[in-house]
Amino acid sequence: MIFVAPLLLLASTASAALLTLQSPRITVTASDGSQLRSDPLSLKQQLAQPVTLSQADNLKITFQTVDADSGKGIQPQQTFLRFYDEQSGEEGIQPLRVTNGGKVKFELNMAQPPLSFPATSDAPLKVSLIIGAVGYTPLNVNLFDLFVPASQPIVPHPDEASFHPLPPIEHTFRPDPKQPPKPISAIAAGLVLALGLFFLVLYWGRVSPKTPRLLSAKILPFTATLGAFEILMVWYWVDLKLGDVLLYGGLLGVVTIFTGKYALSSISERRLGVQK
Repeated sequence: MIFVAPLLLLASTASAALLTLQSPRITVTASDGSQLRSDPLSLKQQLAQPVTLSQADNLKITFQTVDADSGKGIQPQQTFLRFYDEQSGEEGIQPLRVTNGGKVKFELNMAQPPLSFPATSDAPLKVSLIIGAVGYTPLNVNLFDLFVPASQPIVPHPDEASFHPLPPIEHTFRPDPKQPPKPISAIAAGLVLALGLFFLVLYWGRVSPKTPRLLSAKILPFTATLGAFEILMVWYWVDLKLGDVLLYGGLLGVVTIFTGKYALSSISERRLGVQK
C-alpha cells in the first residue's frame, strides 16, 4: 500500500485535463474613459512592462476559461486574483465571478479599491491568477507587476502589542540540597553512638534492667524488627530517599505487627501461667 498510493496520485494527475485562457487581456482607462493601455496576457510569461495606475485610473481584466483540448468554456469552482507585496508581505485575495460559459470580467477602480486589496507601498504588487476546477490541473500564473499609489500607513491598534509573542518565561529553581561528605557523616554518627553508649554504661548499674526472655524464640523476632527500623533510619540519613523509606518502612511495619502480636501473646500466656 505504501507504493500504490503515489502511483494512484500520479495516475490521477496524469489523467487530469488541462485548462487554458481564451483572449486574456488587460485594459487601463483614465477617469474620462480614454484608453491608456491594452495588452494581451500570456500563460507562459508575465508582461515585460509593469502596469502603472494612478489614483483615478481603472484596470479591467477579461478572459474566458476553456478546456485546452475541446475549447469549450469551463466554469471553475475557484477563481482568484492574488495581489502580493514582496517587500511588506501584504497580500490580498480577490475572488472573481465566472459565468456558466467561463467568462470573467474584473475591474479595479483605484478611486474605490475592493476591501480585499492590500495595503500598498512603493514596491510593485505581484498579480497572479489562481484557478481550480474539478477534473483539471490547477492554474497558478504570474500575470504582471502592478504599481499603484502608496496607501496611508496603517495605524496600529492600541491592543496590538497584546497579540505579539512574549519572551519565554524562565523559571529559577533552587539547587538540590547537597548531602555532607561521607567522612563528616561518619564522624557525626560515631559521636552520637559514642554519647549514647557512654550514658548507657554510666546508668546501666543504677537502672539494672532485667530482660530474662529478651532473646527467647517468641520475643526475638519482634526485637529484631525494632532493630531493623533503627537501621532503616540510619540508612535513610546516609543514602536513601524518602520514597524508599516509606516503601521499606511499610513492608517492615507489617512484619512488626505480627511479630509484636506474637511476642505480647507469649508474655500474656507466661503471666497467666505464673498467676495460676
